[in-house]
Amino acid sequence: MKRAIFLASVAFTVSAYAAPVRPAITGVSHLSVYSADMAKSDAFYTHHLGAVKRPDPEDAKGVRYYFNARQFVEVLPLPANAGINRMDHGAFNTADAEGLRAYLAANKIAVPKAVTKASDGSKYFRVKDPEGNTIEFIEAPKSLPDIPAVSPSNRMIHFGMIVHSQAAEDPFYRKLLGFKPYWFGGMTSENPTWISSQVPEGHEWVEYMIVSGPEKTGIPASMPQATAGVLNHFALGVGNMEKTVTLLTEGERISEKNDGPKIGRDGKWQFNMYDPDGTRAEFMEFHAATKPCCSPFTASDPEE
Repeated sequence: MKRAIFLASVAFTVSAYAAPVRPAITGVSHLSVYSADMAKSDAFYTHHLGAVKRPDPEDAKGVRYYFNARQFVEVLPLPANAGINRMDHGAFNTADAEGLRAYLAANKIAVPKAVTKASDGSKYFRVKDPEGNTIEFIEAPKSLPDIPAVSPSNRMIHFGMIVHSQAAEDPFYRKLLGFKPYWFGGMTSENPTWISSQVPEGHEWVEYMIVSGPEKTGIPASMPQATAGVLNHFALGVGNMEKTVTLLTEGERISEKNDGPKIGRDGKWQFNMYDPDGTRAEFMEFHAATKPCCSPFTASDPEE
């Protein structure tokens, strides 16, 4: 009897101190970018992309441009020390911000002492990934903002960011956080430079935009701002690219700088527009129209 009680006590103690379980990471929340001229950025995000402008609950100096109640681009005034960088951070939605913070802490990731509660009731925290990119995890507020229908797209399906080494980043995203391989490719089949990993409890993804050079982190010193804006980007999902481009054209909503439409190396139709600071907004069809190069898709596409 005493032995049974002892073993039960040990089991309880081990259970009580078991490592935290990772809460669900359900999708892309937002990309946060810098603007040298907030008025010009406002025209791009509201007129060209059709996003809904709302105050920024995390930063009073910023503005959010919503595509739906849980996804947006955050635009912040350009810091004096930004250089050519126009990306502040990328963010993912989670079911439990505090639980995820505790999970990362238990796995030796540097985290803040507590989550931050924004003015809308959302909870969030930020960490650095292995290459120093700032990544935010956000738990939506109980009362979501009322966002009217956005056209031509109300779904952010991925964001991309400059990365130097897949081997350095994968232990964080794929092993620790459980992101799933989706597709990889590049300008040549022999040299994959676009590596996509879907969130573990959803179908949206982060895209490593692999760069080379002597640096191990950050934007290469020799890279022009325009190139950095192409790589640090976000994508909006659409069901039909012809209808999307027609709608944008008829509404005189095509930005001054744009390219496409074209079929990308992943076999999906895409069309790119660029905000006034060069950040690329990529319209992308949900499903491939042709066979992708380099790699098959190894996870399900986002739903339309």
